[in-house]
Amino acid sequence: MGSQMDSPAAVADLGTITRQKTLESDVDLENDLKAGITPPYKQDAFGDEEFAEVKYKVLKWWQCGLLMVAETVSLGVLSLPAAIAGLGLVPALLILVGLGLLATYTGYIIGQMKWRYPHITTMADAGEVLGGKIGREFLGACQILFLIFIMSSHLLTFTVAMNTITNHGTCSIVFGIVGTVISFICSLPRTLVKMSWLSFVSFGSIITAVMICMIAVGIEKPGSGVVAVVQTDLYHGFSAVCNIVFAFCGHAAFFGLMAELKNPRDFTKSLCLLQGVDISLYLIAATVIYRYAGDGVTSPALGSASPVVAKIAYGIALPTIIIAGVINGHVAFKYVYVRIFRGTDRMHKRDWVAITSWVGIAAGLWILAWIISSAIPVFSNLLSLITALFASWFTFGLSGIFWLFMNKGKYFSSPRKMFLTAVNLIIVAIGVALCGLGLWVSGKAIHDNPSSASFSCANNA
Repeated sequence: MGSQMDSPAAVADLGTITRQKTLESDVDLENDLKAGITPPYKQDAFGDEEFAEVKYKVLKWWQCGLLMVAETVSLGVLSLPAAIAGLGLVPALLILVGLGLLATYTGYIIGQMKWRYPHITTMADAGEVLGGKIGREFLGACQILFLIFIMSSHLLTFTVAMNTITNHGTCSIVFGIVGTVISFICSLPRTLVKMSWLSFVSFGSIITAVMICMIAVGIEKPGSGVVAVVQTDLYHGFSAVCNIVFAFCGHAAFFGLMAELKNPRDFTKSLCLLQGVDISLYLIAATVIYRYAGDGVTSPALGSASPVVAKIAYGIALPTIIIAGVINGHVAFKYVYVRIFRGTDRMHKRDWVAITSWVGIAAGLWILAWIISSAIPVFSNLLSLITALFASWFTFGLSGIFWLFMNKGKYFSSPRKMFLTAVNLIIVAIGVALCGLGLWVSGKAIHDNPSSASFSCANNA
């Protein structure tokens, strides 16, 4: 009798009954909670994968780190030389290093939040910990919107690249549709471990493209060759700051990446790999390109070189422009997919329902991203809007709130805690300032830019 109850079929039936029970009405859910049964949204999204058909929790730390580099570095590095032109070399580099170190700390806080609450897979799960159902729905909506905006920025960069390479060979809307279709096809794998191999291509692509651009502007010296003292105002200066913040905006995907690590504790090594690469690359690329391109630097930066070199650089950068958007898109699709199938066997199936659901989610979100990229077709303006609405909170403000939540009641328990309390209150204040001023800056830029006609065939290179 005992062997029958312990058989795989009996265990599977028991698991199915439990999962079905937790998906019933609110009354049944309350009864389940009283009985000690965890509701689906509080469970580990991927559960026990020993006999799973599709396994998610297989990422090594370096694979996770490369994914983080791929989804963060690509567009960030292309926006920084123009940010230096807006702020001046010394102030921009100080802000760049300062925000980079701060982003490292806030990323570590996100890791602490995951370790404290292992079931967290998305910002929505973190929102549920902070504020119950309302917090879950609010942060979930913000995360999916942010990721869609990131996807749209990659589609926009793809149209800029294709217009540059082909001398505006056709309508920009056509290039946007082509980029959308390619990105959709690359998004079809359902696990991050398969996406991690694309990150090698992405990293090599952006490094090579940036090196070509740096060498070219160093030889051609399209600027005056003299670093001038920049006179700026609040509007232009804060626009540049928003572009620097965007260069560190990968945090919204961190929970999703950690959820697929073999050992979530390895996230610290992945974070160090990311921040070591991005801060170093940002400093070198932004300084060199601005030094030789001067005030004529473009955003994206690859256009700062001569037309021929810009074509070559954009051609080499196409893989990272696509892949980095695909990785962010993957995190968005995974959020929706997990939201629908969490706590069911469908998470690990390859049947037609699972496959068509994933494909449908990917297609729907890429179409939304294309609509946004066509509606706001100016690269720097779109980055400023994304930074103000979302990166200000996901990279800075929310991490400060996470720390304050996890350390509630201990703010003044020791000198170290008092110092960290002050630091995290400042981080929250930074998030508020970036959001408020950033919305003003991006809104004014989108309104004032004469070339920002929505759904236009015009050349946006």
